[in-house]
Amino acid sequence: MGWRSRGWKTGVAGGLKSIPRHYRPFSCSSCRLQPDSFHDVLLAKSLTSPKGSDSDLIRCTVFDKDGNMVQHGKEIRRSDFMKNYNLASRDFRKISRHQHGIGSNSSANINVDIVPSIVIRSNGILLNLLNIRALIKYDMVAIFDSSRNSSSSGGGLNESHSHSLFLKDMTERLKGTGNDGESLPYEIRALEAILIHVMSNLTTEMKVHTTVLQNILNGLEESIERSKLRYLLIQSKKITQFNQKASLIRDLIDDILQQDDELNALHLTDIHNGTPRTGSNHAEVELLLESYYKTSDEIVQTVENLISQIKTTEEIILIILDSNRNELMLLGLKFSTGLLSMGIALYCAAVYGMNLENFIEEIDGGFELVVIVSSISLLLLLMFSVKQLRKVQRVTMTGLVREERIANGHPHQKF
Repeated sequence: MGWRSRGWKTGVAGGLKSIPRHYRPFSCSSCRLQPDSFHDVLLAKSLTSPKGSDSDLIRCTVFDKDGNMVQHGKEIRRSDFMKNYNLASRDFRKISRHQHGIGSNSSANINVDIVPSIVIRSNGILLNLLNIRALIKYDMVAIFDSSRNSSSSGGGLNESHSHSLFLKDMTERLKGTGNDGESLPYEIRALEAILIHVMSNLTTEMKVHTTVLQNILNGLEESIERSKLRYLLIQSKKITQFNQKASLIRDLIDDILQQDDELNALHLTDIHNGTPRTGSNHAEVELLLESYYKTSDEIVQTVENLISQIKTTEEIILIILDSNRNELMLLGLKFSTGLLSMGIALYCAAVYGMNLENFIEEIDGGFELVVIVSSISLLLLLMFSVKQLRKVQRVTMTGLVREERIANGHPHQKF
């Protein structure tokens, strides 16, 4: 019976005043959403970028033309940064997306893009390599501190030891105190410092993966256990992701080496001085990138060799497991054959032991006769079963050889 049949007022003016309290629907505003409306709200929230103050701020470390660190982890407005260095908003898509996760304690907000990129503009170079996001110009370098997390108060920084060494090496190279000194332009020295840090991280990670996987593979040679196979599966996924990451960096460097225009565009100092390079006048930066291309290619080749070892080990493990399973099946067939043979003897004994009159009871040596007949029947059936079992026991790559031997009457002939 509905509300109208009970005589309750449901009009706009009356509302729900005349409905008893225990009949009134639950009036929680957060529970009035239908399932479709609820999904729409979640989708809108997930597609809407955060509009807080953190999304408009960029935290970066800035080096001047002399290699001095003029700003260390200072937060500035993105619009001011773009205006000061004449950058477009599209250049900050990946950086801004990564910066949105900073300051949150949730691990889901950690966003490290696996796809590297080197965007060359007329007035600067934007790099996105591993955890390094940087802007290089002819007289300044800005390192976006995406690998740091602000403290709960918003003022502190948690800087890793690797990042500290990177900033120190960057300072030394920009000041010209490295091996090349002042022979390379400012922007090329900054690019070299970033590539050294990236290759160092890749090499360290490769050594860790290699050590762990070698220990697992050596342990599997001694015994195949479930825990070891589980660790092998986990490490196999990790090494595959690392191989993809290293391959993308190698391919990125190779793509730049194949294009003379991009190699010439890397010389920002010459472009600023009004003497841009043309043609193949880029020997210095080409040799530099070729060196790091060889390093990255060596890392990729080492990792691919390790992945090949993992696949070979997995195939061997599958062969061993299949062989053990076949041996267990063969053992079961042998027991079944023995039981079938014993069934003949038991049948003869059961017939002889029936409480019925027969001529065997009147003959001397009837018991011996039943035993001999049962034993002969057991042996004959056992020999026939073993012969048939041996025909299927020998495994060949193709069944042609086995079929020919069986047809010629030599099933056990060895070649």
